Amino acid sequence: MFPMRLTLLFVCTLCWTLASAQVSEGPWISDQGDGTYRNPIIYADYSDPDVCRVGDDYYMTASSFQCLPGLPILHSKDLVNWQLIGHALDHLEPREVYNSPDHGNGVWAPAIRHHNGKFYIYYGDPNYGIFMVSAENPAGPWTEPHLVQGGRGWIDPCPFWDEDGNAYLVHAWAGSRAGIKSVLMMRHMTPDGKSLYGNPVVIFDGHKDNGTVEGPKMYKANGWYYVFAPAGGVSTGWQLVLRARDPFGPYEWRTVMAQGDTDINGPHQGGWVQTPQGEDWFIHFQDKEAYGRVVHLNPMTWGEDGWPVIGVDDDGDGVGEPVETYQKPAVLAEQPVMVPLTSDEFNTPELGLQWQWHANYHPKWGYPSGYLGYFRLNARPLPEDIPNLWPLPNMLLQKFPAETFTVTTRLDFHPNFDGERIGLIVMGRDYAYLSVGQEDGKLVLRQRSCEEAEAGTPETDEGRARYAGETIYLRVEVKEGAMCTFSYSEDGEDFETIGESFKAREGKWIGAKVGFFCTREGVINNSGYADIDWFRVE
Repeated sequence: MFPMRLTLLFVCTLCWTLASAQVSEGPWISDQGDGTYRNPIIYADYSDPDVCRVGDDYYMTASSFQCLPGLPILHSKDLVNWQLIGHALDHLEPREVYNSPDHGNGVWAPAIRHHNGKFYIYYGDPNYGIFMVSAENPAGPWTEPHLVQGGRGWIDPCPFWDEDGNAYLVHAWAGSRAGIKSVLMMRHMTPDGKSLYGNPVVIFDGHKDNGTVEGPKMYKANGWYYVFAPAGGVSTGWQLVLRARDPFGPYEWRTVMAQGDTDINGPHQGGWVQTPQGEDWFIHFQDKEAYGRVVHLNPMTWGEDGWPVIGVDDDGDGVGEPVETYQKPAVLAEQPVMVPLTSDEFNTPELGLQWQWHANYHPKWGYPSGYLGYFRLNARPLPEDIPNLWPLPNMLLQKFPAETFTVTTRLDFHPNFDGERIGLIVMGRDYAYLSVGQEDGKLVLRQRSCEEAEAGTPETDEGRARYAGETIYLRVEVKEGAMCTFSYSEDGEDFETIGESFKAREGKWIGAKVGFFCTREGVINNSGYADIDWFRVE
């Protein structure tokens, strides 16, 4: 049997950018062009963001869980316009665990700091402990992860170096692993940041009024030690600030931001940063379900009593509410509009920074072609006894970039055997995809979906069609409410819907993602492949 060859164009509603450079257009622009911005500043899943400033440059990182590369590094000059410049992790340890998807584990709630000319990121892996990586250049290279504190349930670490040479680390507990939660702990840390010593000391117990307190970030100002920490849960919580004259307390506390009368739920978990002009700002997230934990920027002011207020306190009760629009931070020079990349032309030796896998990457899954202009995905064997695609590691995915969007992709599909397929997928706890595969020597379009994938639920067929042409267009349109509709076309002009509309759903601690998978049934020494020419978000 001769292998069939087919040129495919996938279309999935997403953004208007090209992938060879950082871009100034997209499906969501925060910078309004009139000196104001709108929230979110990044309409994408950068969960648990933290930020630091070096000179007039700002650097942000975020939780990445099991997705690799991990620990994204974003850069901005004005706190509104951001570009993705790299990742601090190219793999997770233990490799044998994270070589397969370990959904919801991996990198939790990192903290980024700059100390003595070096950048540090601390993060907790709920099953293995607290890790640290460092770099002189935030774009990398970063060191291999160093285990600062081993053990289950140690999460949300933040380092602090004091002026007197002492160093500390504040952290929280994951109740699911440690059997302890809603308390914050302080430890002594060696000045090199590599180890902890002394007994952990509880500095705050949130059980009475601030359950699920977590994600602490430590600072010092005007002789006070401040710990910023969210409480109340991801989608329903608020932001606390603690303060004390000594790192180990005793701490007093206040609620400094809550949802109030806004529709911005759970405004918390983030970082405080001060500009060179002396303005104070707070970056945090909002849980938007299928769209993930999107990033907000709020002004921060100080009362005469030395307590901060985040957002706008119109009623004067000392608790701010998050803003929808606001004046941009003051900068010395006007900054260009920037949004994180979505599109990719695949014209360089490097895969675009916007892409992630669901596990530690293996070159057998796929690789760039240098300057030949495509990314190759190989048809990899499905794991044995796989009930659906939830356990599949070789998914090439990126974050949803806005509430409504469209993605178009062109690729050449070269199946060698029956059972090989290439699919465009919207992935989450529920997922759906439109694939082209070879069956009985012919090409078949299938639109399939899966509900409660984590529970092992099998997929269901939503639509099927045969296709005999040489070029095909596939599309998934994402509308308000994360409603997705798949369709296909012979000419790229007239599209025929296939299957029922599908409501995208978040993954485990992450938003829904869109991208590709390429699989086959069984092992062979010469599997088929797909060469992805480009992926454009418009």
